[in-house]
Amino acid sequence: MGDTLRDAPWVWWGLFALIVVSLIFLRLLPLGPEAGRLPGPDLVMCLACAWILRRPSFVPLWLVLMVVLFEDMVLMRPPGLWSAMMLMGTELLRARTIAAREFGFMAEWLMVAVVMFAMVIGYRLIMAVAFLPQPTFGLQMVGLGFSILAYPPVVFVSRMAFGLHKPATGELDEIGRPL
Repeated sequence: MGDTLRDAPWVWWGLFALIVVSLIFLRLLPLGPEAGRLPGPDLVMCLACAWILRRPSFVPLWLVLMVVLFEDMVLMRPPGLWSAMMLMGTELLRARTIAAREFGFMAEWLMVAVVMFAMVIGYRLIMAVAFLPQPTFGLQMVGLGFSILAYPPVVFVSRMAFGLHKPATGELDEIGRPL
């Protein structure tokens, strides 16, 4: 019974959504007395990338769209713009999951860093074309750097706390399909 419940996709969907909502809640808390401090990492982006490279079926496209669109609304960003960037980036990673099995962690980290960089640059370009106000380039790059540095701890916690690992070559799911 325990293994069957653990392998049910809806359990992982709910867990992912719960973690994302918790991260958004923590992001909204006024934890510092001063304004204008350095931006923190985008842990939702790190979590989505890490989980998609480990178990793509646990984070379907519609779930990424829902949670990031919710994040857009709560953080008062242009609705759907960052969601679209996240969808493109995560789907690019999802298409590379089989190839990423062969990569070492450093190559995976580099691939994720490049995708994160492309998402942020695409976001900035679209906002510039639409003449929308945007954060300064330097602060956004610092936030991106922190996000890239936060990726390994997110992968580590996902591995240790939830047992998410890259599927081995020939590993099968509960129905017998290759992962």
